[in-house]
Amino acid sequence: MTSSQRATLRSLAMQMQPTTHIGKNGISDMLIKQIDEQLESRELIKIAVLQNAEFSAKEIAEDLAQKSKSQVVQVLGSKITLYRVSKKDGVKHLL
Repeated sequence: MTSSQRATLRSLAMQMQPTTHIGKNGISDMLIKQIDEQLESRELIKIAVLQNAEFSAKEIAEDLAQKSKSQVVQVLGSKITLYRVSKKDGVKHLL
C-alpha cells in the first residue's frame, strides 16, 4: 500500500464509527470471524480497544491484521483501522 492510498483510507476512516470493540476477552476465534465478515462487506473497518484490554492497541492491531489477512491503515490512540480488498461480488472497492 502506498502512502497516498493509506492517506485516502485514513481520510475515509475519520468519519467512521467503530464497528467492533475489543475488551478484556481479547481476540477470540469468534471476533476474527466477525472482523473477516466486516472486511468482506466493507473493506475498511474501525475497531475500538477498550481500556480493560490486556494488550495495547498497536499489539492488537498487528495480531488482528495477521489473523484476518488485512493491512493496518493506522492506530490512533485506542482506535484501529484495518483494510482488505473484498472478493465479494457487488462490493464497491475503495482503492
